Amino acid sequence: MKYSTLKRSLLISVVALLMAATAFAQNTAINKAHSHNDYKQNIPFLQAYYAQSGSIEADVFYLNNKLYVAHERKEIEEGRTLTELYLKPLAALFRKNGRHPYADSTLHLQLVVDIKEDKAHVIPQLIKELEPYKDIFQPGSKHSVKVVLSGDMPAPAEFKKYPSYIYFDGRPNTIYTDTQLKRVAMISDDLGKYTEWNGKGVLTKPDSIKLTTLINNAHSKGKPFRFWATQDSPNTWIQLQKLGANWINTDHPQQLHDFLANRHKVEFINPKPHPVYTPTYKTDGLKKPVKNIILLIGDGMGLAQIQAGLTANHGQLNLLQCRYNGFSQTRAANSDNTDSAAGATAMATGQKTNNRYISIDVAGRQLTRIPDTLAANKIKSGIISCADITDATPAAFYAHNNERSNSTAIAADLLTSNVDILIGSNQKSFFNNPDAGLMQKIKAKGYTVDTTLTALQQQKQGKQLVLLSDAATRPVIKGRGDMLSQSLKETIRLLSTNEKGFFIMAEGAQIDHGGHANDLPFLVTEMLDFDRAVGEALRFADQDGETLVIITADHETGGLSLLDASTAEGRVLGNFSTNDHTSINVPVFAYGPNAGEFIGTYQNTEIFNKIVKLLIGSGKLDN
Repeated sequence: MKYSTLKRSLLISVVALLMAATAFAQNTAINKAHSHNDYKQNIPFLQAYYAQSGSIEADVFYLNNKLYVAHERKEIEEGRTLTELYLKPLAALFRKNGRHPYADSTLHLQLVVDIKEDKAHVIPQLIKELEPYKDIFQPGSKHSVKVVLSGDMPAPAEFKKYPSYIYFDGRPNTIYTDTQLKRVAMISDDLGKYTEWNGKGVLTKPDSIKLTTLINNAHSKGKPFRFWATQDSPNTWIQLQKLGANWINTDHPQQLHDFLANRHKVEFINPKPHPVYTPTYKTDGLKKPVKNIILLIGDGMGLAQIQAGLTANHGQLNLLQCRYNGFSQTRAANSDNTDSAAGATAMATGQKTNNRYISIDVAGRQLTRIPDTLAANKIKSGIISCADITDATPAAFYAHNNERSNSTAIAADLLTSNVDILIGSNQKSFFNNPDAGLMQKIKAKGYTVDTTLTALQQQKQGKQLVLLSDAATRPVIKGRGDMLSQSLKETIRLLSTNEKGFFIMAEGAQIDHGGHANDLPFLVTEMLDFDRAVGEALRFADQDGETLVIITADHETGGLSLLDASTAEGRVLGNFSTNDHTSINVPVFAYGPNAGEFIGTYQNTEIFNKIVKLLIGSGKLDN
């Protein structure tokens, strides 16, 4: 075997092992739910089982030679026995799974039988009812189901009297011999004995130390730990995990499962923050002419996305260096929840329109876009996206269409636009356009066509169309690099030679993609990439002295809320309420001359009006 082939084989093996380890970690993480008072579920046992709970609890009472599951004796109902609700379905599933508790052999299961009273009758009856299923509970096999007695338990000295497959729920202040400890499945206690914490916010430092010590003592004995009587909320689950609790008490096993299963998608840690540019503020807010405007649109970027980025970047962002800010109301003409097409159209044309419409009004009439208005005054324009350049946001600045997905028609509209530089991906819609002569027509209109930013760097002047490969605009988390910042720098370089000034719209397109995917690492890495582009814009504005930078969004995506964070660690944990857009206002930040014009709350159409007024001195224009 050649050395290079051997290296590839080793690399593939390492990757496979890492993927397996990651999958195992995720699987074991979701297996930490303790379904408390499980018999109160709409479907006892099975609801918690299919939520992949690792521990399921049934309270039992002895009556007429049977064990009934109930919280109080008065709640006992005929047919609701331990055997019918738990043992029979558990046995059937165990055997169906090839003698594993779950089909996924990495998952484990313990059945906690909480004896409410009368252990003298309950335990013998339990042993009798377990007898037909002993093969499921036999100790020594890592795949067996563990039966754990809790509640009215025998003294530790009596553990040896009972079959070896029966384990016990230990207590932190009980002294066990080494032999007795082998029969202890876990250590548990009432949280209320140690703290008055109500599950909201964080524990006090003394309480945190007290609880951590309790858990660590159990771990030193090789035993997992569980608190009961805990609040049942995401914040409680987070804090218990931080303390090191192994089992998380819950009455909502499916919700806890979803939280644990998706945690890798809603938590992000950024160990190395990017540096933030410190502006000079020399022209910030001054009432002086504006020659250039850079409009940066973070697609799907709301306040929570910004806060997530701020936390991940250890407490600093370029866009938060801006001292002037306001709020944009994003509703479309036909819905309070806008999409990118209507949201971008409002900023590109100054008029509200329907969702999915690209720079046409509700009646289907074409609207005049910012580059068209500015071209009449010899102001040049550049449009940049770190994704598909025919997608809704960039398209609104150079195309007209009644359907945002008509990408080939949108591509062809470049012929009738006044955009000087267009950068993004989706080569297919241009090179394989139904109009076979489209690229020749584009070149005849004066555009130089390139497919890499390296080629663009060699250009000195003239119109530019840069159609990047899809790989070049893959998500940052998959290796895109600084394509957005580099595109902005090159566009500024080319357009800043224009005597009358320029307008640039640069879109951080994939913040939105992360929101739709409910994937916080995806979202935050895109947010940080967008912020690096903001830093480039601020730096140029200071160097130039006549440039206004505006940063905003077309809408918020995902209904993101932040549950836990550490600025020191660059760690953020969030939750999404939807995989779609929301109707909440989005922030507007401004830096440079006349930045104060963007203070306040206004419709997104006002962004167009303010830009046009500042660049050509006109008031509101008719389209």
